[in-house]
This record gives sequence, C-alpha cells and structure tokens, in this order.
Amino acid sequence: MSSEVSGPLAGFTIIDMTSELAGPYAARMMGDLGANIVKVEPIQGDGQRNSGPARRRSMGSQFLHTNRSKRSIAIDLKNPAGREVLLTLCKTADVIIYNVRPLAMARLKLTYDDVAAVNARIVYCGICGYGSDGPYQDMPAYDDVIQGMTAMPALQAELTGGKPRYLPLNVVDRNSGLVLVQTVLAALLFREKTGQGQAVQLPLFETLAEYVLSEHLWGRTFEPPIGPMKSLRVMNRWPLKTRDGYVCFWFARDSQYERFWDVIERSEMKADKRFTTRVSRNEHLVEFLNTIEPELMKKDTDDWIILFRRADLPVMPMHTLETLMEDPHLRQVGFIRKVEHPSEGTLIATSVPSRWSKSKPSNNRHAPLIGEHTFEVLLEAGLAQAEIDSLVAAGAVHRSPECELLKKK
Repeated sequence: MSSEVSGPLAGFTIIDMTSELAGPYAARMMGDLGANIVKVEPIQGDGQRNSGPARRRSMGSQFLHTNRSKRSIAIDLKNPAGREVLLTLCKTADVIIYNVRPLAMARLKLTYDDVAAVNARIVYCGICGYGSDGPYQDMPAYDDVIQGMTAMPALQAELTGGKPRYLPLNVVDRNSGLVLVQTVLAALLFREKTGQGQAVQLPLFETLAEYVLSEHLWGRTFEPPIGPMKSLRVMNRWPLKTRDGYVCFWFARDSQYERFWDVIERSEMKADKRFTTRVSRNEHLVEFLNTIEPELMKKDTDDWIILFRRADLPVMPMHTLETLMEDPHLRQVGFIRKVEHPSEGTLIATSVPSRWSKSKPSNNRHAPLIGEHTFEVLLEAGLAQAEIDSLVAAGAVHRSPECELLKKK
C-alpha cells in the first residue's frame, strides 16, 4: 500500500460498497485515519458523483468531499465474474460495508454467509433504512424520509410559524455515518480480542429516533409520565441580536449568570427568582431572552465579545457560511486548506479535526475517478494482468478512460 497513508487505522482494509452519503461519509472518515478504503462502484459510478457543482461530469462537489482518502474499483456485481472479484477482495479485507437492502445482497449472493465463507474474520456491516426485524425492513429510505419519521420537521414547524421544514443539513446521513464508524471500530475491537468476525446492521430510523428521543423524551422519560415531551431549553433558544449582528452563548453555571448580569449592567436581575437557577431559567427561558436582547442591542457584537471574554463567559459571534470560511481559528489551525486534484484542479477541502500524539493521520488520496484504481487493486489482490484484461473484456470490471489522461499530466 502507498507510503503516503498513515494513521491509527493504517493496515486495516475496508471494502466500501456504499453509495450516496451516509456510508461514503463513514468510509471517508476511516480513510482519513489511515484505513485502506477500496470503494467498489457500479460500472456507471456512485450515484452521488453528480451531486453539486462540477467541473466535469461524475466529479461533483459533494462527491469530492465525501470520497477522498479512497481508491475506486468499478465492478458489475450482477456479472458472476464481477461477484467473484469482490469475493477475492474480501478474502484479505477486514471490513465490508454496504447500504443496499439485505434482499438485494441476497440476490447478488453476497450475504454474510457468502462473504464469511471466504473470510470468517471479516466484519460485515450493513447500513439500512430500518432494522431487519421490523415491518419497515424492506422499505427504501433517504435523509428527508427519516427526518420526517423522527419528528424533525414537526419540531421545526413549531419554530417557523407552523410550516414543517427539514433541517438544512443531511443530519440523518451524517449522524448515521458517525455512528457507523463507531460501530465498525467496536466490531474490529471485538474481533481483535476474540478473533471472530460478525454481521452488524445499523438502521437509519432507529439511530435517529434515539438521537431525537434521548433529547426530547423529557417528562415522558418516566412511567407514568411526570410532564410533557420536548426539551424546554432546546425548543426555546435563538441567537441574540446586537447592534450590528448576533451573538451566541449559553451558560451552564449559576455563577456565570451572576457575572453576565454585571456585564450587561443589570445586576439587580440577580435577585429575580425566575432566573436564579438552571431549572427556573429553563422554565422561563423565553422571558429571559426577551429581557436581555434589548440590552444586547445597545452595543456592537465585537464590543460584547470583549466584555464577555473579560468575564470568562463563553460567547462567539454567529457565523454565516461565508464568514465561517474566514474564521481565524480555522485558518490558523489549517482546517481549511487548498489541495490539488489531478483531474479537478485546485479544491478547497477540510482537514481531519482530531489531534494525535503518536499516530497522526496522513492520507493524501484524492477522490477517485470511476474505477481509477481497478488495475492497481486487482494486481494487489494477486490477479495477473491477463486475468484483469479478460475481466475488462467481459464487462465485469471497468476503469474510466479518463484515468489514462491523469498519467500524462
């Protein structure tokens, strides 16, 4: 494997059969940490390839962000020879992740039993819409569908005058991708201790239902209930307007609130019983915010930030997407960076946010063209060039003709 790859997951090989966002995002994070990610795509490529603005077809902006740190091999899994290629790759892989429905994997003869027959130590991980033991198990699912199923638009409707709205982020896919990484790593840890591979399933619906309900069960946590559902604080908060913008803050301790009243020159409010404890503040949060916002509108954002920081109170300005890109902290730590892609030119990319004292991740693999690494991966798997040429001729594997152009640059 290339010497340019290092990090805590170096040495682990993950077959990424997923498409769209949740699975590819998870695989990219593991690739960023040094895992050898082999992205298995259909001959025509991952459907997400054309998501977002692009300089060329099949290399859209969202694909570039969620598929770096990978190598691509294009396989027709409906072709028996293509299926055999995948099983060959699985023989030496640590993990295979997929996001088609289990019935589709069965039709391809790529069930856990099929894969475990060639590698009993493999972690076989499926990300699906709904758990396989419930009535929705065979239904398709996407981010919008699961947001609706987990009450997110209904909660938004209470904040937008009655109109349900999806959150302006693929929160289902991205949160599930994070949980998928955790799930895969836990299964690998189990295997390292016991030597046993296993099948693991991560359903989007149940994952996000836990996400929402653990926040909003509130009084329904108890049986019988001791109050209504919905977190009072989460449902009743907003950035506060200043003279020229907005500030964002939250205080957890009573002592912080006492300093806050001094900062805004309303020390007499320390005696107001509505705001003296965390419980009472949550119960009267709207009144609290309506009380302090007129005070904050008397000064500019920068002036308030200086005063808040002198009092050791957590506060930051509210960014827009544009100002987030120019944030001085992100710039100084190198989080926003320019990278050169061999076919797409100069790109703006994010860095791995975690810090490591001993196993610093270093993976400079660009988001690949369709099947860019088909020959490379198959040669590593022990196939001879003549065998690879035969697979190409049979339509079992593919490599984009554009890949040849990269060699000439």
